[in-house]
Amino acid sequence: MTAFRKFWIILIISAFGAASAAAQTGHENHPQEQAGETAHPSGQAQEHSGAAAHPAEGHGPCGHSVSVEPEFNAGDNAVHHIADANALHIIGDVYLHLPCILYAPGHGWTLTTTAAFHAHHHGNGTKSKDGYVLVHGNVMRLKNPALAHGEFEVSDYAHQEVEANGKVKTVYNAVINGNCEPLDAKTTFDGGLMGGGITSFYDFSITRNVFTMLLTALILFLLFRAAANAATRREHQAPKGLQNFLEPFVTFIRDEVAKPNIGPKYERYLPYLLSAFFFILGLNLIGQIPFFPGSANVTGNISVTIVLALLTFLISTFSANKHFWEHTLWMPGVPAPLKILILTPIEVLGLFLKPFTLLLRLFANITAGHIVILSFVSLIFIFGDAGKSVGGSAAGAAASIPLTLFMMTLELLVAFLQAFIFTMLSAVYIGTAVEEPHHH
Repeated sequence: MTAFRKFWIILIISAFGAASAAAQTGHENHPQEQAGETAHPSGQAQEHSGAAAHPAEGHGPCGHSVSVEPEFNAGDNAVHHIADANALHIIGDVYLHLPCILYAPGHGWTLTTTAAFHAHHHGNGTKSKDGYVLVHGNVMRLKNPALAHGEFEVSDYAHQEVEANGKVKTVYNAVINGNCEPLDAKTTFDGGLMGGGITSFYDFSITRNVFTMLLTALILFLLFRAAANAATRREHQAPKGLQNFLEPFVTFIRDEVAKPNIGPKYERYLPYLLSAFFFILGLNLIGQIPFFPGSANVTGNISVTIVLALLTFLISTFSANKHFWEHTLWMPGVPAPLKILILTPIEVLGLFLKPFTLLLRLFANITAGHIVILSFVSLIFIFGDAGKSVGGSAAGAAASIPLTLFMMTLELLVAFLQAFIFTMLSAVYIGTAVEEPHHH
């Protein structure tokens, strides 16, 4: 019972931590006011004219200022909280500064940290560094080549909705010396396929998600190193302590996942299955911590799940034997027209659908859990009218805390379940590829 009470105490503290995090990050997107700088209506950089930019209306020539708190929006808050970022927020204006590795064609490499941008309120930097700025904790690049070298003071950032190629997108501007300087968001290895478009630079930085993956890998290494040392010291003795805690997981994956699904060749693939299980489980668990060093939505990032699913796809594909390819590409005993027109295309499509469902299942479940928890926490601010009503905030807390505790408990189960499902399906796909023919 003592352990059970401690568990619930931890969950309650975590819920209040999540509420605190939501309060700190809930006012970052779609601001409604402008700070007062002016520029030419066309968006081209012009000298500051000194005229007011209608701050009461919250909108100026540069767009909506990020320096003014917007009305609380639960959806924007949830999306912002689960997104990746270059700067790792700890509390208030305190950040763990991460390395920035940036490349722009024709400009070369820029190696720095987020400290160079002097990040403060909501991860917005007050300085540019060699043409780069920090907006909402994410690196963007100034389009103006005159600002591509050195440091410049940034007085504000603003965003506005524009229509391009039939689509409405959000563009950002930095206010430097009273001028509206357009910004480019980052382009990654996807070449813009995920909706970002082709922009002027590439970001290879250590982001919050990357930091969490490295931290998780380090923790797992230390845990298993300690367990291995204990097993060596206590050879032929009953396990105890950390070794006793970890061995049931290893035994379960070996006896209930690898052996039944892969068969006699299971030992060759057991290291990968164990690595995938513990890595996903570690990321899921550390992501449930609502404060530093947790809260990163790593397995809810589709780029991460794509790589994990791709590893399973490559291992199963390159391990496949003749029997597998024969029954996939040219099934024996089936008329050729039927194979060419129906069965073979379906089987080939299935080769790619398997890893796709694998990555989508993990991504969707973890992301959905984070969004639901943040939505429950947001009830405090919705009922309380973002702090204006104490009674409403109390009513929101009364509704939010039990729902959040229930969801966090469910998420704890999902953390283990999704790690197990990914490992189990990986073993099934590998086992199907290496299965030997049965002779009757």
